[in-house]
Amino acid sequence: MQPATAKWYDRREAVFIEFCIEDSKDVQVKFDKTKLDFSCLGGTDNMKHHNEVELFESIDPNESKHKRTDRSVFCCLRKAEPGKSWPRLTKDKTKLNWLSVDFNNWKDWEDDSDEELSSFDRFSEMMNNMGGEDDLPDVDGADDEESADSDDEKMPDLE
Repeated sequence: MQPATAKWYDRREAVFIEFCIEDSKDVQVKFDKTKLDFSCLGGTDNMKHHNEVELFESIDPNESKHKRTDRSVFCCLRKAEPGKSWPRLTKDKTKLNWLSVDFNNWKDWEDDSDEELSSFDRFSEMMNNMGGEDDLPDVDGADDEESADSDDEKMPDLE
């Protein structure tokens, strides 16, 4: 058994952790007020992974969620005190070799305006609530090759 590689980032309302395990099975995520417990079987060799994290601050376990994809397990930990920045994920300052900061998603939200951030958080939440590629909505007329645009129509002769 070994810990899963993970990356995390902080937002005003929540902290996000992505456990990078491809083809995960038997995923179990337990949210506690001050702790996250993650386990699964993953990869081509079905290795057992387990991570136990004592969190920097408290979360709301009832509002925290996770979503499994083919490439990872994504967790959204809803902060018990929104608006409070987390300088690190863990309670202890020790460096964990399996955990890194997700710099692609990191944002210094404390310096941003509230309006700008709330729209970004709404967008993030919307994306998290969306399903996989199979769940994309049909766009009316997107596949209709025969539909003519108004500028394609011939103008009548005016003579």
